[in-house]
Amino acid sequence: MEQRVSLITLGVRDLARATQFYAALGWHGQEVESTVFFQAGPMGVALWSRSALAADAGIADGEGDDGFGSIAIAHNVRSDAEVDDIVNNARTAGARVVREPGPTFYGGYAAYFRDPDGHLWEIAHNPGFPLGADGALTIPDFAPPGVED
Repeated sequence: MEQRVSLITLGVRDLARATQFYAALGWHGQEVESTVFFQAGPMGVALWSRSALAADAGIADGEGDDGFGSIAIAHNVRSDAEVDDIVNNARTAGARVVREPGPTFYGGYAAYFRDPDGHLWEIAHNPGFPLGADGALTIPDFAPPGVED
């Protein structure tokens, strides 16, 4: 298996509401067969009916649903001010901010919000994870000098 993620699918309760939310954040998607697809840098994000996604995965809708899906989608940016702007736009669009923007333990600046379906997004400025001109994130080499994996 190649080390990459191609698509993140978010199960949503109301496709129109979810599409409007992401449009309010400035995302432009295409609806095809009751699924909305967004190009998100080198990968895609899809919105699909929560019940259809559960059925496709062969599980019951809500199975193990404890209010936290044990996943956060991160959107890294180039400055603290971008974190503030995005979180304010998300709040205006209907997001519930669960952690206000502020300093992080790793020397960065971040916030978290939930979209209308409860999906958790982290908006982060991490100076240690550089972004390319196209927004692609580069994971730094964490090995001490002289140590190879």
